[in-house]
Amino acid sequence: MSNLTDMEIFARVVSAGSMSAAGREMNLSPAVVSKRIRRLEEKLGTRLLQRTTRQIAMTEAGQGFFERVLAILASVEEAESFVSRGSESARGNLKVAVPTSFGRLHVAPHIGRFLEENPDLSVNLDLSDDFVDIVGDGFDLAIRIAELSDSSLVARRLAPVHRILCASPDYIQRHGKPESIEDLVANHVTIAATSQDPWKLAGPNGIETVRTRAPVNTNSNEVVRECVLSGVGIALRSTWDIGPELREGKLEILLPEYRASKDVGLYAVYPSRKFLAAKVRVFIDFLAELYGSSPYWDAGLDNWLRLPSKARAG
Repeated sequence: MSNLTDMEIFARVVSAGSMSAAGREMNLSPAVVSKRIRRLEEKLGTRLLQRTTRQIAMTEAGQGFFERVLAILASVEEAESFVSRGSESARGNLKVAVPTSFGRLHVAPHIGRFLEENPDLSVNLDLSDDFVDIVGDGFDLAIRIAELSDSSLVARRLAPVHRILCASPDYIQRHGKPESIEDLVANHVTIAATSQDPWKLAGPNGIETVRTRAPVNTNSNEVVRECVLSGVGIALRSTWDIGPELREGKLEILLPEYRASKDVGLYAVYPSRKFLAAKVRVFIDFLAELYGSSPYWDAGLDNWLRLPSKARAG
C-alpha cells in the first residue's frame, strides 16, 4: 500500500500545485511529502516533477504517469465504494469545471437535489469560460459547450445546443430586421465575445462566416447578453441562455433559417471510460436525466426548432 499512497501524494501535489498545499490537504508536512515524491521517483528511475522555489511542473514522464495514476486511484475508489456500500454508491469530493453562465443558470440550481441524493459527496464547482486542462488541473470532469474534435478524453453528449440570431424589439424598431446574411453584415450591429468571433452559421447555402461589428468589445458572454437585451445589437445566443426572454417577447429570433452548427452540443468530458469513478458516473447520469434530448430550457420553442428551414423562413 505504500506505493499506492505515494501515488496519491504525487497526484495531490499535481492537483494542488505545490507540496505544501498537498501536505495541508493530507495532513502531512512538506518535508514528508517531498520525501515520498523523491522515493517514488527513485523507484521509477525517472524525475516526475521539476521543482523551483515558487512552483512545480510535471516532466513529460510525470504527465504520462499522472494520467495513469488518476485511473488507478479512481479504480481503487470505485472498488472501495463497491465493498462498503454497493456499486452504485458515490463518495468523496467531485471537482467539476463548468462554463460560467451555464453553470450559474443550469447547474448550480440543481446541486442541492444532487447532494440530497448523494449525501456522501461534496462538489467543488469551478466556473470558467476557459477550456481547462482536466488532467493537469485535477478535475474529475468538465462540462463543455462545443463542437468537440478528436481528443484523448472521453465525452458524453448530455443535450443539444441551439444557437440562434436574436435582437430586442427596441433594436428591431430602430433598425429593422435583416433580410439576408449580406444585409446583416452590411447594415446591422452584431455583437460577440472575442472568443466567439467570427460566427459560423449553418444555413440554406451551407456554412457562412460572419465577422461581427459592434461599438462594444468584450470577452464576456454575459456582457453580450445584457447588450442584446438593452437593444445594442444582434447576437448569436443559445436557447439555454435566452429561452425565457424569447418566450416573454423580450427578444425576437432573426433570420431563423440560420443557426450555429448542429454539431455543437452540451458534453460531459472526463479522462477515462475504463476507470470511471462512481462519483463521476452519478453526476453525469444526473445531468443527462435532468437535461435530455429535449432540455427544459427549450420548452415552448420546440415547434420552431423542429420546423424545416423554408417553413421557418416563411
